Amino acid sequence: MGVNMLSEWRSIGYLKLPILETERLVLRLATNEDISTILNFYLENRDFLTPYEPTRSQDFYTFRFWRDQVEKALIEFNYDQSIKFCIFKKTEPTILIGKINFHQILRGVCQSCLLGYSLAEQEQSNGYMTEALESAIHFIFAEINFHRITANYMPRNQRSANVLKRLGFTVEGYARDYLLINGNWEDHILTSLTNRHWNLQEITE
Repeated sequence: MGVNMLSEWRSIGYLKLPILETERLVLRLATNEDISTILNFYLENRDFLTPYEPTRSQDFYTFRFWRDQVEKALIEFNYDQSIKFCIFKKTEPTILIGKINFHQILRGVCQSCLLGYSLAEQEQSNGYMTEALESAIHFIFAEINFHRITANYMPRNQRSANVLKRLGFTVEGYARDYLLINGNWEDHILTSLTNRHWNLQEITE
């Protein structure tokens, strides 16, 4: 991974939350101060994201919904259930341009998680998602010690395919009618990336 990156931890109440920095970006978990920018992100990119996401209820596009989601994400992080990063440009640190979610976390004999991500329409083709994912994956492998990340995409989503290929994900299969996306069952290509430096000692101590 060729992007310069660093990570630190910030205390918010009883939680310690990670902050990742790359050359152009900052990745961090959302707090209450970010609710409005998250809502704006989804409102402004509604038409762009709709073909690639589950059908959203009208509540999804409300401040109250995202207030609850921000709180839920912090609780899930505290209980090792998900890590949901918001992506900001260093030049515009209060405007959300994308999201990276590591969820469906399995410990025990799996030590794995599922990756999902989205980027604002106007920020496409600038290399931001590749840069952000390099940093997030490095953090997930080096500091959180996951062994495996899975990521799945629809065959027509060539941009997502290109990003995962650049990051070294390996295609493992093809699942028909895999997920209900925008009201239709969609085929997905299944990929994964494994941690070559995974440390057994960290989970057995």
